[in-house]
Amino acid sequence: MKNPLFKIREAGKYGFINAEGTVVIEPQYYDAEAFYNNFSRVRFNDKLVPLDCMGRLLMKHTFNHVGYFEDGLAKIQLVKRWGFIDRRGSIAIDVQFDDVGDFHQGLAPANINGQFGYIDKKGVFVIKPAFDTASEFKSDLAAISIDGLYGFINRKGKIVIEPQFESADSFQEDVAVIRAGEKWGIINTDGKIVLEPQFDIIEGFSEGDFFDEMALVARDEQYGFINNRGEIVVNPMYDFAGDFGEQMALVEINEKFGYIDKSGKLLILPRFEDAGVFSDGLAQVKVKNEWGFIDTDGKFAIPARFEDVLPFKNGLAWVAIGDKWAYIDRFGEFIWKEK
Repeated sequence: MKNPLFKIREAGKYGFINAEGTVVIEPQYYDAEAFYNNFSRVRFNDKLVPLDCMGRLLMKHTFNHVGYFEDGLAKIQLVKRWGFIDRRGSIAIDVQFDDVGDFHQGLAPANINGQFGYIDKKGVFVIKPAFDTASEFKSDLAAISIDGLYGFINRKGKIVIEPQFESADSFQEDVAVIRAGEKWGIINTDGKIVLEPQFDIIEGFSEGDFFDEMALVARDEQYGFINNRGEIVVNPMYDFAGDFGEQMALVEINEKFGYIDKSGKLLILPRFEDAGVFSDGLAQVKVKNEWGFIDTDGKFAIPARFEDVLPFKNGLAWVAIGDKWAYIDRFGEFIWKEK
C-alpha cells in the first residue's frame, strides 16, 4: 500500500486517516479492520464487506463470510459453499466448494466431496482432490495430509516429502515446522530434519515463525531463539521473550524487560515493566505504569506518558490517553486525536 491508512474512532464509529492525519474515510462503520493488501473489511448491515482505500464498498454481492485478498482474490462463503471474488467485488470463481484456502503462487486449496486438491484462478482443479487437508503453497511446496500424516507436494501435485509427520506448517523459504507429539522442530526442502522436535507447543504462541531470520522457541517455560538454519543461537534461558525486530528482541529477566541481539548479547539492560518489538527504529516500553518509546540505544525518544500503545508502523503509532485514541509520529507529536 503506497499511502497507508490508519484506523480511527469517533463517537463509537470507525474510519481512516492518512499518514498526515487527514481523514480520508469518515468514521461511519460500527466495526472496521486495519487495511491489508489495499483492503479493509467493515461491518455493513451486519455483514463484513471489503472496503478499498478510496472508501468504496465492494457491494455487488453480500456473503456470509469474506476473507482477505491474496494474489488478487478473496475467498467468500454463501450459505455453506465457497468461491472467490476479485478486487472489483465480482465473482471470479463460482461458489461451489465445501472449503477453500487462500491463493498463493497462483493456486488455492479447495475441498470437494471431503477431499482437497488445488485450483487455479479460473476455478479449475490442476491438482486433483486427493488429500485430507491442504495448506497454501509457499516456496513452491504445500503441506498436505493423508490418513493423519503430513508431508509436502510440489506445484505439479507430486509428493516430494512423504507424509510422515503428525503435523506440518507451510515453508518459510527453506524451512518448515513439523511436529511430533507436543514437540516441534524444523525440516528443509529436501525433507531432512535440521532441528529435531524438542520445543514446546505453547497455547497462544506461534511455533517457528521467523522474524529477522530468527524464531522464538520455548522449553520447560524458558525462552530462547533459533536461526533459519536450524541452529540454536540463544539457549532457552529467559522467563519470556518476544520476536526479533530490527535485529533486536525483548527478553524478560526477574520480571523486567530488556533487549538482546542475534548472538544473545544483552544490549539494553532489563529495567522496563513491559516492552514490545522494535519497528521504525523504536520500541514501546512501560515504566511506572505508563508507556513510551525508546530508540535502539535504550534512550527514551518519546517519554512514557500513555496508558496504552501499539508499535510504530509506517511512521505512526496508535496511543491511548484515557479512553481516547490518538496517533503520534516518531517525534511524539500528535497527528490525530479522537474528539
